[in-house]
Amino acid sequence: MRRLPVVVVLGLALVGEGAFAQDALAQVFTGPGMTPVIPYPTAPPPPPPPAITVPQVPKMESPPPFELQNTRPGYVKPGKPPAPVLKPQRQRPLSDRVARCLDKGAMLGLSPNERAAYSRSCALR
Repeated sequence: MRRLPVVVVLGLALVGEGAFAQDALAQVFTGPGMTPVIPYPTAPPPPPPPAITVPQVPKMESPPPFELQNTRPGYVKPGKPPAPVLKPQRQRPLSDRVARCLDKGAMLGLSPNERAAYSRSCALR
């Protein structure tokens, strides 16, 4: 007795699935040699690939392109070497100069008071 209701429920479930499957297949399925009534949606064509330009590798012997050359007129006259550019030397910080002068004063054997006077005059030169 228990098996009969289970078999009936399973049978109805299979029939119900078949009915739904028929509806779904009727919308999508096309037989061989048949065209669908509703055309499938198509995606737009892919965009064309970007244009890739490979830059030309410069040769070691070739001069630089005109854009990279110095376009200002030169100040150096042919046949004469350019004048040397003299830059003042960068001065050390005062604390470094005082420490160096204190060390020199100690090497000279000066007393602490003499060393202080020597370092003041030496560091400000």
